[in-house]
Amino acid sequence: MSPRLDRDTVDRILDVAEHLVQVRGYNAFSYADVSAALGIRKASLHHHFATKADLGAALVERYRRSFLAALAAIEEAPAAGERLGRYVGLYRSVLRRQRMCMCGMLAADIATLPAPMRRGVARFFTENEAWLARVLAAGRSRGELHFAGAPAAIAAFLVSALEGALLVSRGSGEPAHLDAVASLLLASIARRPPGRAVSPRSGRRPLRPRHRR
Repeated sequence: MSPRLDRDTVDRILDVAEHLVQVRGYNAFSYADVSAALGIRKASLHHHFATKADLGAALVERYRRSFLAALAAIEEAPAAGERLGRYVGLYRSVLRRQRMCMCGMLAADIATLPAPMRRGVARFFTENEAWLARVLAAGRSRGELHFAGAPAAIAAFLVSALEGALLVSRGSGEPAHLDAVASLLLASIARRPPGRAVSPRSGRRPLRPRHRR
C-alpha cells in the first residue's frame, strides 16, 4: 500500500471513530463498528492501530490539534467580543451536526480511559481555558470586556457552562438551549457595569449639573 493510500485509510478510520465517540461515547463502540462502517477487515484496523487505546490516543491528539487550529483562525478577529462569539460558534457547529464535543464525551468516561487519553483530554481543556483567559484579559485591558474576577476563573466558567449547555441541548433535543446560555454568557461579559462613571481623580461620582427652572 502506498503512503498516500495508507494515510487516507488512517484518516477514514479516525473520522469514523471520532463520530462514534461523539454520538455514543468511547466505551460504546468497538473495532467491529468501525470495520462495518468502512467495509474493511478488523485486521486492517489492527494494522494501523494495534489496540483501541492506540486509536483513542490518536483521536484525542487529532481533535486537540484541530481545535487549536480553529482557535488560531479565530485570532484573526480583532475584537475580543468577536473572538468569543466565534469560540461559541465552535460549540454550535458541533450541535448542528448532532454530535457532542469529543473531549466532553470522553470526560464522562475519564475513569475508564487509558492514561494517555486521560492526559490528552486534560490537556485539551487546559489549552482551551488558557486561550480564553488570554482573550478575556486582553479584552478587559482594552475596555472591550467587563467582568469581575481573574480571567482564568472566568475562562474555566465559560468552558464548563458551554460544555454543560451542549450536553443539555443534545439530551433534550432543544438546540435553542445552547443559544440562550451562550447569549447570556457573552452579554454578561460584554456589558458595562451599571451606574454612573467614577471620576478618575477623586474616585467619586461626578456631580450632575443642576438645571435652572
